[in-house]
Amino acid sequence: MTSSASQAPGPADPGEPSADLLRQFWWLHDARWYQGVARRFGQDAANEVNAEAMQFVTRRIAAAYARDEGLGPGLSAAELAGALTGISELMTGDAVEASNKVSGEESFETAVTRNFALEMLARAGTLEGYECPCPQMRAGWFEGLKTQVSDHRVECLRTGGSACRFRTTTTTATTTTATTAPGKETP
Repeated sequence: MTSSASQAPGPADPGEPSADLLRQFWWLHDARWYQGVARRFGQDAANEVNAEAMQFVTRRIAAAYARDEGLGPGLSAAELAGALTGISELMTGDAVEASNKVSGEESFETAVTRNFALEMLARAGTLEGYECPCPQMRAGWFEGLKTQVSDHRVECLRTGGSACRFRTTTTTATTTTATTAPGKETP
């Protein structure tokens, strides 16, 4: 599988910014947007709108990635784990450290051990009320990849976990994408 992220490590033209620099500016925009909404309308509103926007954007990114990579609907656990790795790299570069490990024929586990957004929120002193939009981000990815899953967050960096950990099962019997509510972990 070839990732679009590997095609843009630096400037295509000496006068153009690199993909990494553009990602950094996007992170800055995202942080200022979130902080502004939280200040004007409250942290609950910022969390809600952030989660909605994240799911919308990630659905689009995953659909574009699937088209570029020639991926069809109903991916296997191994195909889905590979796609999530590629999509995450495309979206975040090295700002997020994540791995996807296939744990069975229809399942895999994701472990995010570093998240730049959480680091910046901690530095800004606003991590306390932040609700991580990872469940909505992942739901958007699965929707964009047209693959039905059961996806459960079992641990979260923001709430003190050693990693953001998700267990995902792909089955033809699953009819909806299931995620836990932000900030809630499941056994």
